[in-house]
Amino acid sequence: MNNRQILVQFSNWRRHAGISFCLYALFALVVARAIDFASLEKQLVSRFGPVRVVTLREWQANLTNARQSAEMEKLRKVNDFINRHIEFDEDLSIYHQGDYWATPLESIGQGRGDCEDLAIIKYFSLKDSGIALSKLRLVYVKARLNDPDGPRLQAHMVLAYYATPNAEPLVLDNLVPEILPASQRKDLHPIFSFNSEAVWNGVAGNSAKGKGGTGQLSRWQDLLLRARKEGFE
Repeated sequence: MNNRQILVQFSNWRRHAGISFCLYALFALVVARAIDFASLEKQLVSRFGPVRVVTLREWQANLTNARQSAEMEKLRKVNDFINRHIEFDEDLSIYHQGDYWATPLESIGQGRGDCEDLAIIKYFSLKDSGIALSKLRLVYVKARLNDPDGPRLQAHMVLAYYATPNAEPLVLDNLVPEILPASQRKDLHPIFSFNSEAVWNGVAGNSAKGKGGTGQLSRWQDLLLRARKEGFE
């Protein structure tokens, strides 16, 4: 049964049962925002072939399971799944571009992604699992890496989760698979953070919002447009 059929059935039920318009509107909103995996699978096969359909279906099962879990468990399930199923690789190798932000469908289809791609698909996954947008931010950081020639700083992106507006964020990352409070990630030096609604000058919950909103992040705006065309909100 697709979303339209569900809404029609619920509408008929509402008329017979006398359910309030507000409850119907809330139900309609939840249904409308659900990811249409049947459509995604058709797009995936068309663009990338059938090889990654199994991963797409496993991702769907992971999100279905996460929706029924407490928030900390949602974080763990999504973070673990993405880190295990999307192999880290550079944009030049995957997309033949120096800096490309992939949609969730592209990351699943390729089976590979860089740090931005992994953080972005975790962001969309946790939104779908029911975590409020206000609790999620993508964070640009400088990561300290220990190479054979010595330590160096590398541009990096992670996903941060805020249990409350002023809580210390938890960091979801591909470099360190364990979800840790930001204060325990001494290797990360945050620059700024953002989500679909705003940009902040830092990572703290009370950081000042940047002027110009998300419009100042052209790659993010382009990514959101492409993701919406694929069916993501």
